[in-house]
Amino acid sequence: MEAVIASGRVLVLPYPPSVNHIWRRVGPRTVISREGRRYRTDVCAALAAMKVERMNGRLAVRVTVCPPDHRRRDLDNVQKALLDALAKGGAYRDDSQIDRLVVERGPVTPGGKVLVAIAQMPGNTGAHA
Repeated sequence: MEAVIASGRVLVLPYPPSVNHIWRRVGPRTVISREGRRYRTDVCAALAAMKVERMNGRLAVRVTVCPPDHRRRDLDNVQKALLDALAKGGAYRDDSQIDRLVVERGPVTPGGKVLVAIAQMPGNTGAHA
């Protein structure tokens, strides 16, 4: 996966909302919050601008989370919004395709961002999902 990051494409995306902020209860239903919908729209627009093509088959994903400030943050709280938005934006069909997910903390960056590298798993023809 490191070789893919060094030689492949790294997607630079906005910092995602926490999983604690992407869902809202409306009566008996659970829906995506306004913040969650805005994030999906932003990621979809960014992927379209980068002309990202949908990947098939089993995938490995490396995420570097660059938080917007020095507050304590749980890395696992940003994954759901990010991975779902990548699927919605067409980077892959569904996040169930991901067999390896590596998440690391990057440097504090004003406004925050995430760096994402997606690669097919070794030996994967891409024909199966």
